[in-house]
Amino acid sequence: MQLSQPIGLNIESYQNDFKNTNMSAVLSKNIFDFLKKLAKNNNRDWFNEHKEEYLEHQQEFQAFMEDLISELGKSDENIAKLDAKKSLQRIYRDIRFSKDKTPYKIHLGASLGMGKGGENAGHYLHIEPGKSFVASGIYMPEASLLKEIRKEINAFPEEFKKAISHKDFKKYFGELDREHELKKIPQGYEKDNPMADFLRLKSFVGLHRLSDTDVLEKDAVKKIAGIMKCALPLNEFLNTPFR
Repeated sequence: MQLSQPIGLNIESYQNDFKNTNMSAVLSKNIFDFLKKLAKNNNRDWFNEHKEEYLEHQQEFQAFMEDLISELGKSDENIAKLDAKKSLQRIYRDIRFSKDKTPYKIHLGASLGMGKGGENAGHYLHIEPGKSFVASGIYMPEASLLKEIRKEINAFPEEFKKAISHKDFKKYFGELDREHELKKIPQGYEKDNPMADFLRLKSFVGLHRLSDTDVLEKDAVKKIAGIMKCALPLNEFLNTPFR
């Protein structure tokens, strides 16, 4: 997404202010305030009147993601290569096939190698008042990719279970999210397959909820990066078939 910068705002200068003080970027409460107002005024007239404010918050979020990528990249070289600006999701909703015609998302989101139909496992950060979260894994991969992941799980069940059962993963993510799963085991696998519960999944994602306080803390970058790092064994397993 290409957006022009409002007069007086300079993302490089904004980021350098933090680097010069050896601090990670932080998110301000004003972001939550803006998103709350947007939720109550989700229309083009209001948004256009407040677009400069939105762009300022977007740049603040971009600076945060820049530091998050830098911190997480210390243990994941694939993340280190990512561009913070390109990681940001569009604020504009695709309403073509939706009954909900409100034009704007009421959250900020950034994908670090993770997205619907994505080809790699990664992470996603969702910022929304009272509903922020971290997601790690692979979300709704295409059929051909999903087939390969299931083959890997079936062939190396112990390695997969180890990735999702170590103490750090359990502490922050608990169990894999089961929002998207088949009622029956996929074709080609026996009903009594010991990995049936996992083979039925259409996404392999761990979720960790974040409070507003978690998001606004001065060391939020390091804490969120630390949570994401706990999913590194899972992501490495999920990416194995595609190397």
